[in-house]
Amino acid sequence: MSQRISRRQFVKAGTAATVAASVPEAAFAQGPSVLARKATPPVVISSSNGHEFKNGGPRTCVEEAWQRIAKGEDVLESLIAGVNIVELDPADTSVGYGGLPNAEGVVQLDSCCMHGPLKRAGGVAALEGVRTPSRVAKAVLDHTDHHLLVGAGAQLFARNMGFAIEADLNTERSRAKWLEWKRRIDPKHYLDPRTRAQAGEAASRSMVAEGLLDRHHRFGTINCDGVSAKGEVCGVTTTSGLAFKIPGRVGDSPILGAGLWVDDEVGAAGSTGRGEANLYNLSSRMIVEELRRGRSAKDAGMEALRRVQTATVEKRLLDKNGRPGFQLVFYVLTKKGEYAGVSMWGQEDGKPERFAVCTEKGPELVACEPLHEGAPAE
Repeated sequence: MSQRISRRQFVKAGTAATVAASVPEAAFAQGPSVLARKATPPVVISSSNGHEFKNGGPRTCVEEAWQRIAKGEDVLESLIAGVNIVELDPADTSVGYGGLPNAEGVVQLDSCCMHGPLKRAGGVAALEGVRTPSRVAKAVLDHTDHHLLVGAGAQLFARNMGFAIEADLNTERSRAKWLEWKRRIDPKHYLDPRTRAQAGEAASRSMVAEGLLDRHHRFGTINCDGVSAKGEVCGVTTTSGLAFKIPGRVGDSPILGAGLWVDDEVGAAGSTGRGEANLYNLSSRMIVEELRRGRSAKDAGMEALRRVQTATVEKRLLDKNGRPGFQLVFYVLTKKGEYAGVSMWGQEDGKPERFAVCTEKGPELVACEPLHEGAPAE
């Protein structure tokens, strides 16, 4: 296992990466290029859990990814190595092993990844039995002509690629939370689907209110995006999805243009939060297109949030003031290394919504820029 690196080593590594990216052939170009980029140290951003969990190791997701990119490793491989830390950590019940299961107690995982320079992508959805769905998504990218494999087919592909298939990805912790949720909605179930759905939502909300369920982990997910000193942009998103979802439900995370979008000429964007709201707007692709039009990382993300708000009209999804009653966060990174985290609401459970970033100065958690201050009005 790699040794810990100090903040000074972070700076030195970043400087070395910058120098390595300053290639002389640019000087022989015959004319200006709209894609020209001044070499700068790498940048990695992610959802807040990218700098909260270490799975017993020395580094968090963003630290691991940044260190690898600074050493010249492939950007996407570096990001996936980072999110693997979170996927394998049972303390994070929103991703990978020990992620909160669906309504029948089965852990189903989703992921997608995009390699900017190679213009390739891969994804899996409703995958059971593999702790690191991001690795399977990368295998789809590397070994198939497809972008998305789902369900039993995704599992068969993973088995053929040599991934270990486990019978159950629950931990004692995730199973206990599911059993408590099941107890609250009535084990006999409801004949009326709407009544049953309302009971499931009420049970989840009450568990959050009582501190039995982390609000962030109810929706789950980690998005991680990075740019190298050469301007190579990649991204990955991985999740166990909405807690206690209908079996087979797939949210935004594995869908290109929703949970993740990368354009090596411009930048990357990804999301966490209410997947259905993001899916309806394909917000990540929209954000990257806004970057292409010249908007800043923050402004591009804010425009996406405003569009989501405009498209949210169902009363059940609105707070008492008519604004979206859910959280949605976008993580935006440009080819130049500029970044932003923007959120529908400024707070979750009375705490500021934050995102993780790692630069040559080291890793940190930074407050998101909210469309609305505070939290939804109950």
